[in-house]
Amino acid sequence: MRALAILLVMLWHLPTPATPALLAGVKPYGWIGVDLFFVLSGYLIGTQLLTPVARGERPDFRAFFLRRAFRILPAFLVVLALYALFPILWEAPDMRPLWRFLTFTMNFDLTYQLAGTFSQAWSLCVEAHFYLILPLLVLLFGRIRSAIPVLGVAISIVLIGMVLRYAIWNDVIGAGLGAGNHKGLGSFYLEDIYYPTYCRLDGLVFGVSLTAAKLFWPEFWRRHADARVLFAAGVVFLAASLALIAYRGALAPTRAHLPTLSLPGAVAAYPLFAFGCTLILAALIEAEAVLSRWRLPGVALVAVLSYSLYLTHKLVMHLDGLLIGPDRLEGGTGFLIYFGTSLVAAGALWLLVERPFLRLRNSVLTRNHPGAATARGGARMIG
Repeated sequence: MRALAILLVMLWHLPTPATPALLAGVKPYGWIGVDLFFVLSGYLIGTQLLTPVARGERPDFRAFFLRRAFRILPAFLVVLALYALFPILWEAPDMRPLWRFLTFTMNFDLTYQLAGTFSQAWSLCVEAHFYLILPLLVLLFGRIRSAIPVLGVAISIVLIGMVLRYAIWNDVIGAGLGAGNHKGLGSFYLEDIYYPTYCRLDGLVFGVSLTAAKLFWPEFWRRHADARVLFAAGVVFLAASLALIAYRGALAPTRAHLPTLSLPGAVAAYPLFAFGCTLILAALIEAEAVLSRWRLPGVALVAVLSYSLYLTHKLVMHLDGLLIGPDRLEGGTGFLIYFGTSLVAAGALWLLVERPFLRLRNSVLTRNHPGAATARGGARMIG
């Protein structure tokens, strides 16, 4: 699932002339790979923080933040330094100020068409905010053994996001359509709905909820979690979300393109998609004993490199165009060059930065926080 997520994101950013005809219908939906990442991340982070709580212990928050810092910051700061030092690498006319990246606030008021350089860092900002929010909630509810308050908070976060997107869409997109000003609606949608953290917590909440269900109701989970039922239900919810994403509604006459969604899509597509991905993830976890026998060539490599790929693929694709020329990067040749060079660059970042710091992280945590080493297995999957 992690490999699929990064491949979808890369397809979304792939120049259209290099998109194979077979993938042309998938490309407009490639941005949903980020939402899949959110579900996976919610499951991992939830596992790290809630496992000790399920045992009646207090989570080691210092170890948690060390783990996150070693995982996220080194590669991120290297790529950010490349952008800052070499403006020729910018894939957009401008770039947000460095302090916005360093404080993980660049996802607020982000105008993609102007300051879209390294724009994919917006999701890292959402993750960083999540790393602060979830520990606070764990501190607040860690001693509460009833599931009702926790479930109420999870449902409230999802509902608040839906209400906010409804209100913002009406105020910004709906007002623009009513005034006949159809230009720039896509940019407004990205800036006001797609990027801000308060509108995009659905996947993270559902990922954490899956962890909580498995940890706090293990007997119920073992009795009732049927992989086939979970997978089928997940497909149904995914299909419903994709139908809402494809529905243009009042946006049909405009040139606004995905990920600009109609009002129903903006309100309900994100939680429906996240819930569908969560059910499928649960099904795959339940069927792990069977699925582990199957090995798809290259999938493990892409999954391992996914974070480096996420950070560098836009930069590399832009550099390919500068060095080779966009007119020479069309069709199958362009597709192979874009993806091939992205894999090479990500491999270099992994070998030179990610892997050394992950090894250092494991060494530090094992030496100073022996209990934290138990999270390493999950970290290999999602980070």
